[in-house]
Amino acid sequence: MANDFESAVWEALKGVKFPGMTRDIVSFGFVSRVRACAGEVIVDLQMATGNPGAAEKVREEVERVVGAVPEAEKVKVNMNVTKPPTREESAQKAISQDSSLIPGVRHVVAVASGKGGVGKSTVAANLAVTLGQLGYKVGLLDSDIYGPSVPMMFGITEKPRLDGNRILPFEKFGIRIMSLGFILDTDTPVIWRGPMVMKAIEQMLGDVEWGELDYMILDLPPGTGDVQLTVAQKVPLAGAVIVTTPQDVALIDARKGLAMFKKVNVPVIGIIENMSTFVCPHCGHETDIFKKDGGRKTADLLSTAFLGSIPLDPQIVLGGDAGVPIVVSDGKGAHAEAFRRVAESVVAEVVRQDEMKPRLSIV
Repeated sequence: MANDFESAVWEALKGVKFPGMTRDIVSFGFVSRVRACAGEVIVDLQMATGNPGAAEKVREEVERVVGAVPEAEKVKVNMNVTKPPTREESAQKAISQDSSLIPGVRHVVAVASGKGGVGKSTVAANLAVTLGQLGYKVGLLDSDIYGPSVPMMFGITEKPRLDGNRILPFEKFGIRIMSLGFILDTDTPVIWRGPMVMKAIEQMLGDVEWGELDYMILDLPPGTGDVQLTVAQKVPLAGAVIVTTPQDVALIDARKGLAMFKKVNVPVIGIIENMSTFVCPHCGHETDIFKKDGGRKTADLLSTAFLGSIPLDPQIVLGGDAGVPIVVSDGKGAHAEAFRRVAESVVAEVVRQDEMKPRLSIV
């Protein structure tokens, strides 16, 4: 059990941000060990970055904030900095992995919610496009069997084309897109039992010509049912992102969703709080529509990362209805910046968990 001195050091380290990011090095998992006794502090840092200058800035900031802890007389920082794999190396690694359904996809990130009505699909669509804007090769699979909304959000009304027995995904705004909504008639209700749902998911993964992707974003239906379990069993997920709103009822369901993924051994990348506040377009006043910081508090309570918050704005809804995500229609606006911070946090968390895998396998 940590002593008070050590606890104070951990608390101080939470104030150290990785350069260019909004999150601290503790939530990123860069602090692997802290020893604090008799005035001496030893901090072990482990991180993957191609920017040696950023790592050195972290070291200097750690020395500064830990040195300011009242009992600290001597501070030593041990750094273990590794270089992330190149995109070519990662692609080669992905091809060699046992992922028969989608062999060329490097990371699969599921976007989920414990309940409907929290804007999960909107977050998934804008997250996918933002990752594409950041330079990654991205695919978006709308696996919400019962209520596919991606076709409307991207303004696609055609049927997908075939190349032999392979389905060609649509390409728009720099990403590849597939949805059951492209195949079914708009007004056709989907009344399927579990095995049919499982088969449809497998086909949309395995029969689509996704090619090589850095990230595939899976827009899951709300809840904790057959689709989530099928994806967890059939696809090597890099992790799941839980979307919630700040009010209590949504947070309760978000916790259920998070618990479900942990039970099936899928890493939870973190929580995104959608519709966090409303900023008046006329006067700029910011109002808490539900509650304040519910997503962040839930993330802290469940020991997972808080990836960021997305404000409520009618333009997001209008953009979704018009088939143009907000990060495209207003790429320099506050909402695009919010999604950019969330996307960067998702990437950082996936990289962190990648770096942990070899260490976790050592016995």
